[in-house]
Amino acid sequence: MKKQLYVYLVLILAFIVYNQFFQVQDERTNSLINILFASFLFLYIGYIAYVVLKRLKKSSKK
Repeated sequence: MKKQLYVYLVLILAFIVYNQFFQVQDERTNSLINILFASFLFLYIGYIAYVVLKRLKKSSKK
């Protein structure tokens, strides 16, 4: 589980660094990149929740 949290932390830091230093000058393209990045972050949260629920279900059967 720590591995997924470390990956999520790196993704969040990459999102912050991009928005602080590497933004695209075109406003529409920058918005598109931010929307895609944020969508991927939320998708990864869903993946982490799925893994946690799968482990909880597996441990409750024992």
